[in-house]
Amino acid sequence: MANNCIFCKIITGEIPASKIYEDNDFFVMLDINPVNRGHSLVIPKTHFANIFDAPEEITAKIGPMIKKMAQAIKTGVNADGLNVVINNDQAAGQVVFHAHVHLIPRFEGDGFTHWHGKGGETPADFEETKTRIISEL
Repeated sequence: MANNCIFCKIITGEIPASKIYEDNDFFVMLDINPVNRGHSLVIPKTHFANIFDAPEEITAKIGPMIKKMAQAIKTGVNADGLNVVINNDQAAGQVVFHAHVHLIPRFEGDGFTHWHGKGGETPADFEETKTRIISEL
């Protein structure tokens, strides 16, 4: 737990939240500023900034937790779909630097839009990018 982390304070009960699930590893709550009704956050109880700092034991468990909660949320609010979003680092829109996953129910015509691709990539660009990523594996 980090002393000044709002999510750590929520997990320990210092700050109230609309908790919908909790186990030994995760705390799940409704987002205080939801995109749509049912927008929830899956928060590992272990404090780490983002996916890059995530312990392997948590990354092994987060997929099944996301699936469990996504199914309950989608059915619970009768959503037409659901986005799973993880913002990592400030440039990607991360505001709270305690890793968390957004589960955002989607409804036909809700007005929430996705990013648009920039285009303009050539086959050589794709090959270079692919090679650079593969070299990091």
